Amino acid sequence: MTKSLNVIETLIFKIRNQMVMLDADLAALYGVETKVLVQAVKRNIKRFPGDFMFQLTKEEYRLLKSQIVTSNKRGGRRYLPYVFTEQGVAMLSSVLNSEKAITVNIEIIRTFVKLRKILSFNKEFEKKFDALERKYKHHDDQFEVVFKAIRQLMESPKTKQKQIGFHTKGEE
Repeated sequence: MTKSLNVIETLIFKIRNQMVMLDADLAALYGVETKVLVQAVKRNIKRFPGDFMFQLTKEEYRLLKSQIVTSNKRGGRRYLPYVFTEQGVAMLSSVLNSEKAITVNIEIIRTFVKLRKILSFNKEFEKKFDALERKYKHHDDQFEVVFKAIRQLMESPKTKQKQIGFHTKGEE
């Protein structure tokens, strides 16, 4: 049996405004060494354009390491890690041709889909709530108290993780 969806969710990070997974985490899920995974990708590099996989910058890696617990295996990494988007993970199943890779990929893709649905639902809910608030804002002070309480519940916790990567003004 492979990892549960909840475990996989903890291995997905938002970097450069994309949901991605680290090469080392994917290698662990597939039961191979990270260097084996990276070598397989490099042998098939045409299958992994920039929107499927990219290498982190020093700053992105530093910020990511500060957010997650990392082990220091024999002096650490010799190169900056690669990260894979949902499409890159799907492509991995074609270069890591094993039953385990296929099974793990199915679970990972399901997790990406689940997270995308959650994000989509949250955005849609917020739009509907905004419309409802505009409609009833001036009717009664009690509505205002309720709307304010709901807004506080909708806000992210104060210890919100910092997104890694370059951000344009509209994304901040």
